[in-house]
Amino acid sequence: MKVAIIHDWLTSYAGSEKVLEQMIQIFPEAEIYSLVDFMPEKDRGFLQGKKVHTSFIQKLPLAKKQYRQYLPFMPLAIEQFDLSSYDLILSSSHAVAKGVITGPDQLHISYVHSPIRYAWDMQPQYLKESGLQKGLKGAMAKIILSRIRLWDYRTSNGVDHFVANSQFIANRIWKVYRREASVIYPPVNVSAFTAREDKEDFYLTASRMVPYKKMDMIAAAFAQMPDKKLVIIGDGPDMEKVRKHESKNIQILGYQPDHVLVDHMQRAQAFVFAAEEDFGITPVEAQACGTPVIAYGKGGALETVKGLDELMPTGVFYDQQNPSAIIEAVQRFESEKAKILPTNCRKNAMRFSPEIFRQNLQTHIHNKQSEEGRRFGAERMISRVL
Repeated sequence: MKVAIIHDWLTSYAGSEKVLEQMIQIFPEAEIYSLVDFMPEKDRGFLQGKKVHTSFIQKLPLAKKQYRQYLPFMPLAIEQFDLSSYDLILSSSHAVAKGVITGPDQLHISYVHSPIRYAWDMQPQYLKESGLQKGLKGAMAKIILSRIRLWDYRTSNGVDHFVANSQFIANRIWKVYRREASVIYPPVNVSAFTAREDKEDFYLTASRMVPYKKMDMIAAAFAQMPDKKLVIIGDGPDMEKVRKHESKNIQILGYQPDHVLVDHMQRAQAFVFAAEEDFGITPVEAQACGTPVIAYGKGGALETVKGLDELMPTGVFYDQQNPSAIIEAVQRFESEKAKILPTNCRKNAMRFSPEIFRQNLQTHIHNKQSEEGRRFGAERMISRVL
């Protein structure tokens, strides 16, 4: 069986690349396709020395730093890959990878991290953050995104089976494409973390400081709780907004290497999370450290954290993205934290190990291959009878 794995773009080793890494481990002989490949040499190990087939965007001017600016050309570029010689096409898609062209005798399974966010439900936020709400550039951006939506919907028909990285994304796939999707949670390297039973008297939040992460909102909440210490790890465009809330009980460390982040995760009495994520890796990593999570109760966190109403809770939810809701959640956590055991946090995190991801994806692919085999066999039988 010849296998092709399609990835949107290779520029950094992040969440979607960790999914790609596991796909390569399942199919070590597979060939890799990507719109561009500018992966730094230090991060290329997970590709196992494979040559990556890239599109014409790879050679366009300034593509290395500004490949996202070529979004209008990405649908065309992804359709230029000749995949006619492969039996199984496995796409890892958060933009256009699922739009590759396949034939009727090929099986295309698409693992979707999200339908194109900035073309669908997050379009208003994308236009606002990019300063494209008004003017000629704004009008052009809206036209381009409208065409991409049409293309994105049309090409969903070329996918035989969708796999979503959470039920939250499965719901989004149904909303956008009107297609059912199986759920296989992405891999989290939980073995890189060890649980710690004894916790210290501080809370932790860590993330890239971009608007949807709401890091400034967390800082604002703790600024109103001077008796509770918060440590903030991360950097990004919203750093100045966060620094406005800096006070004696709020320590901002900026960017820190992994070993410093893990150390704080292990020692913190709880990890505070405010984003509406498709899945959200850091809450799982915190639980792998035996640390409870105080999370906004929407998106992937509802699937990775067990609330106080469950048998073995691992965290506390709040239902509004504002400082008051976080304050109430912290107070509720402190009154009921005896119910949340580090061992249960660790046990819950183990559900998302790479081993379980590979097992689930392999089983899913095998089952779909069997279903397709039976379908083609039945069709051939009917054609002979007719």
